[in-house]
Amino acid sequence: MSILGEIVSAIFHRSAPPASAAPGGSPGPQAKPASPQPTQPAAQGSQVDVAAIMDKLAAQSKEKLDWRKSIVDLMKLLNLDSSLGARKHLAEELHFTGDMNDSASMNVWLHKQVMIKLVENGGKVPNELRS
Repeated sequence: MSILGEIVSAIFHRSAPPASAAPGGSPGPQAKPASPQPTQPAAQGSQVDVAAIMDKLAAQSKEKLDWRKSIVDLMKLLNLDSSLGARKHLAEELHFTGDMNDSASMNVWLHKQVMIKLVENGGKVPNELRS
């Protein structure tokens, strides 16, 4: 699975109903190969409240992590690899064209792109996190 797919899955999984609640009683689609389009969008009329999920995780964390501003902190809250190598891989997935050696600029760009991708996949993200 792609890193973006792992992020989306980790957030959306926390809000998903039990597998038995899926239409037809099936657990849903099987895992697909890595791709920049990580999941199916949320069902029509339903959105995953990304801020609520992430705020809850931040409140439960022993570390003070600011997921609203930091891609590293967002990944840490989801128990994902937040190393520079993982972030460079995510940047490649999302077609970053800037200098990957400028990690500060890359991280700001990554955070914005992840927020946009969460919205595209059915997430509800505050407007200020998308710009």
